[in-house]
Amino acid sequence: MIDEGVIKFNCNWINEPIGVVVPEVLKHWRDKMHELQLIGEYKEINIGYGNISIKIPEGILVSGTQTGNVYPIQNKDFALVTAYSMAENSVNCKGLLKASAESLTHAAVYDADPSIEAIIHIHNKELWLELMNQVPTSGKDVPYGTAKMASEIKRLFEETTLLEDKIMVMAGHDEGIITFGKNLEEAGAVILKYLS
Repeated sequence: MIDEGVIKFNCNWINEPIGVVVPEVLKHWRDKMHELQLIGEYKEINIGYGNISIKIPEGILVSGTQTGNVYPIQNKDFALVTAYSMAENSVNCKGLLKASAESLTHAAVYDADPSIEAIIHIHNKELWLELMNQVPTSGKDVPYGTAKMASEIKRLFEETTLLEDKIMVMAGHDEGIITFGKNLEEAGAVILKYLS
């Protein structure tokens, strides 16, 4: 059974419009990843995979949970994470959808270095297998979207070349890869480099 698409943190959700503008560049990169089938849906089980976010003054603007099958993505498909706590394994968000199940993971990456302002989380089996333990790789026993993953990300930033590489493999999350950068162009360029 694929462990995918389930929110594993305490989600304090306010069901209302996010109240911020969703930049065109965010929708562009999300749809580009969808076109490359790096964000999408496992059709046999109707579960979406992959997500994208940027850091803005109001919080973390992230694709909503289970939007992998949406194309083209719309403003209403994003959520705003306004607060989070690793200690309490909780995320506060607002939007017409709950924030992605990976929101706590995104928060941990943003917390690791202030220069990081964009994250893309993709799925690709071939690339995942090829990069496993060749780039910073989380422990196989660390589940996605949890406080445990957040502390694992902190460890990878401290003990590996993750900040320089801008890419990590999630060994305990089938096909899961995260890239990041100072903007979406940088995060996307890392993916495209490894794909080619």
